[in-house]
Amino acid sequence: MASSCLQHTRISNSPSPTLSRSISNSSPFRNLNLRFRRPTRPIPPRILRIRAIDAAQPGDYEALIKDEFERTTKLKIAIVGFGRFGQFLAKTFIKQNHSVLAYNRTSRIDYSHIASKLGVLFFDDPHDLCEQHPDVVIICTAITATESVLKALPVQRLKRSTLFVDVLSVKEFPRKLFLQVLPVEFDLLCTHPMFGPDSAKDGWKGLNFMYERVRIGEEESRASRCDRFLRIFEQEGCDMVEMSCAEHDRHAAESQFMTHTVGRILEKLKLESTPINTKGYESLLSLVDNTSSDSFELYNGLFMYNKNSMEQLERLFMAFESLKKQLFGHLHDVLRKQLFENAEGSESSQEKIILPKLIQNGSVVESSQEVQ
Repeated sequence: MASSCLQHTRISNSPSPTLSRSISNSSPFRNLNLRFRRPTRPIPPRILRIRAIDAAQPGDYEALIKDEFERTTKLKIAIVGFGRFGQFLAKTFIKQNHSVLAYNRTSRIDYSHIASKLGVLFFDDPHDLCEQHPDVVIICTAITATESVLKALPVQRLKRSTLFVDVLSVKEFPRKLFLQVLPVEFDLLCTHPMFGPDSAKDGWKGLNFMYERVRIGEEESRASRCDRFLRIFEQEGCDMVEMSCAEHDRHAAESQFMTHTVGRILEKLKLESTPINTKGYESLLSLVDNTSSDSFELYNGLFMYNKNSMEQLERLFMAFESLKKQLFGHLHDVLRKQLFENAEGSESSQEKIILPKLIQNGSVVESSQEVQ
């Protein structure tokens, strides 16, 4: 069918007999010598060229379903503070096929190169980052730098319903800061992954993840976005712990701050492995490794920005003094016992020497020899 159509539509290279007769019989052109020249090149038939395969059309149901799936499952996440912990989180976000953007206020190293290797889009300017309209903005800075970084962000360039998340090790401080600095249209989620690059190097399964929904909009889309972000950690096997920021700080002062304090005290002792390590001693060495790898800035932040830390530090000093008194008390008892035993022995020997001898008739003589 197609070949026959092409034959009929193809232009012939010879003059049409009908056209020749009509011209020769026409009186005005009777004396004209008309010739038809063959084309120098044959005219090829028009060929249909396919420019695209399965291109999405406005009514393409498959493409619409795909777009809706990505919109309801995938997030565009901006990480503000692309240090060691920010890079640690980005790896998992990328692994779960989320789109990750990053910005770091200081540029002591080439963060763009690191980001490129991870599949992260890095920005040197916070304005450019915010103009990408991320779904989620994660504040992943040092505790001591959080306030200045947050206030310097051009939040007016973000979507009004943007979800702000913090991952700081203290919680009441960022909660109050978010409520004071950010517009009321923004959603707020305070979180604390109770692990880091060292403690979670073998995975996140079974590790605690604390969170509090500080302010989430009533719209279903905003609640769903918050749930999708939390689901990232659920899928990695974290134990999800929902609690208030105030309760978190009370527990964290007893657990995290004390852990870092003891680890840093042991680090000052320059402990080394021995040929006869016990399991307990190896645990102490591991504690030193885990805490010393974190910056002093982090430890200082745990102390400065958690009001419960001072109380725990004082309790630690009091416990040490109590233990010291207990040890010295036992030592005092032992030394006292030995002292008095030696004193009694010395007095007995001296009595043998200085006490006068009594002869049989009762007269007293000076003792110049020991009594036999």
